[in-house]
Amino acid sequence: MYEVFFRKFNEKIALTREEEELIKQYLTPKKLRRKQYLLQEGDVCKYICIVEKGAMKAYVLNESGDERIVGFALEGWTIGDLSSFIKQEPATLNIDALEDCELVLISKAAHDELIRLVPKYETYIRILMTDAYMALQKRTAIMISMSLEEQYKALLEMYPAVVQRVPQHMIASFMGLTPETLSRVRGRITSRK
Repeated sequence: MYEVFFRKFNEKIALTREEEELIKQYLTPKKLRRKQYLLQEGDVCKYICIVEKGAMKAYVLNESGDERIVGFALEGWTIGDLSSFIKQEPATLNIDALEDCELVLISKAAHDELIRLVPKYETYIRILMTDAYMALQKRTAIMISMSLEEQYKALLEMYPAVVQRVPQHMIASFMGLTPETLSRVRGRITSRK
């Protein structure tokens, strides 16, 4: 356990063996079965979650009770309701497992203590937040400036593993489309090849 977490961490900022051992003391392993919740809207997000194995989705429910997917997380990705985690207020997101998952959890107390004890952890978190913000900004720009076909092609380019592992109706939800509209978009792309 923790192999993917430390591999991804060390890609951003190298840790010594001693720093890894110290950080390990603050990590909690967790397994989720497919469709099991990590977080439900209204609960406080108690953990930052890193996926060691499996796939997760984050979503909101609209007024009709339909899921509107706002993000996915595969191996090595981080997921959580950041605002809820930082402010310790009720979450607006639901997060559950798309596949059986092995996760690494960092509680709010552990997170705060690691920031105090391990300067490289604080740097790592800053890099993660910066990367997440830039990805969100890019996704927003794509959604408001590109045609549906261009949006789908950009999604394929940016997240090929997600498109391969996640059902098309969930990709449609992530793009803000109905499954039928996404099917037509994919058909138009295929017919132009």
